[in-house]
Amino acid sequence: MKLWSLLGNSQRLDGGAMFGNAPRAVWQKWIAPDADNGIPLACRCLLAEDLDGRTVLFETGIGAFFEPKLRARYGVLEDRHVLLDSLAAAGFSHEDIDVVVLSHLHFDHAGGLLAAWSEGAAPGLLFPNATFVVGARHWERAVQPHPRDRASFIPELVPLLRDSGRLELVDGAHAKALGEHVRFEVSDGHTPGLLLAEIVADGGGVVFCADLIPGRPWVHLPITMGYDRYPELLIDEKRAFLADKLARNVRLFFTHDSACAMAAVARDDGGRYSTRDEHAELAAWPLAA
Repeated sequence: MKLWSLLGNSQRLDGGAMFGNAPRAVWQKWIAPDADNGIPLACRCLLAEDLDGRTVLFETGIGAFFEPKLRARYGVLEDRHVLLDSLAAAGFSHEDIDVVVLSHLHFDHAGGLLAAWSEGAAPGLLFPNATFVVGARHWERAVQPHPRDRASFIPELVPLLRDSGRLELVDGAHAKALGEHVRFEVSDGHTPGLLLAEIVADGGGVVFCADLIPGRPWVHLPITMGYDRYPELLIDEKRAFLADKLARNVRLFFTHDSACAMAAVARDDGGRYSTRDEHAELAAWPLAA
């Protein structure tokens, strides 16, 4: 099996929102803000080639579906669909993808499912040959979003996925489309029913951390985002998650870290978690299944 880290469209979001109740004097040491308090964020996807014979894409990033006004509001930097370019650079197209795994359906993780915005055109679903894997409980949240995060969902996406005939809702550790080669666990701290997907491999696999741990600064247990629904629960989930991944030598894959795609877990004598063996990008990175 080979892994690629693929960049999608990037964002600049408010640093205070991204670091919750951590003061700027603390978080600016990790990521320097601009004059408007914005920090750079990637929307990075993970591609696995020959995952039991399948080509699997973990998430699609924010994409380019926003009209120009909303693109500016949400800090999306590029107007083209960057993920499609990244796929092409790695030798793939969206038609080659057999399975798309979506941790959740917030627009910065699922917007790349849609074609780039074009004036007067209705949203169109890409990846015509893929099964779309979504957590069953999170699907319920997307169908009937809470006012707190309603703006994070794409209203047109739910019917497009449902009507595709290729939607698989997961309620357990495995998906039919992936078998036992991908193991799921559920997190509720950021949004109910978020799927954390681990590619299982001898000697330690790779787990897509999604918004449980958006990047290296958030490995530190007390650090959460203002966007998280239940920050205290998220911290408890993160503590158990990191202890498990450290014990089993499972690497962390980060979607929003602008400088690091993957790293191993470390913990010091005081119990504080950090990262080691960091990779800025993956290009045909071998993983023994």
